[in-house]
Amino acid sequence: QLQLVESGGGLVQPGGSLRLSCAASGFPLDSYAIGWFRQAPGKEREGVSCISGHGSRTNYADAVKGRFAVSRDNAKNTVYLEMSSLKPEDTAVYYCAAGSLTAAAMTCKRSEYDYWGQGTQVTVSS
Repeated sequence: QLQLVESGGGLVQPGGSLRLSCAASGFPLDSYAIGWFRQAPGKEREGVSCISGHGSRTNYADAVKGRFAVSRDNAKNTVYLEMSSLKPEDTAVYYCAAGSLTAAAMTCKRSEYDYWGQGTQVTVSS
């Protein structure tokens, strides 16, 4: 059974950093694009970043460009989201998701992803 488990969330002060991890089991991670999404209270779930199966292509939402970096270690079946210069508006539940997308077709659209983790809370506050 395909499973994704996020970890690494927590409380951090504005300007701080966090690294989220998305660990996959039940399938070879390099067969899938992985997207990171977030959902703040009262808001729609939005795409933050995504990375193709072998890491050759990455996309970022404008709100996080230059501050977030996505990477993957397929040998460990894990994808990471390094978040720096965090702002209060980054506060949300962060989810990772897997989609059967080629690098050329990859998007960070929620509808393109089939398998989802349970989410991890990130709170940016002083």
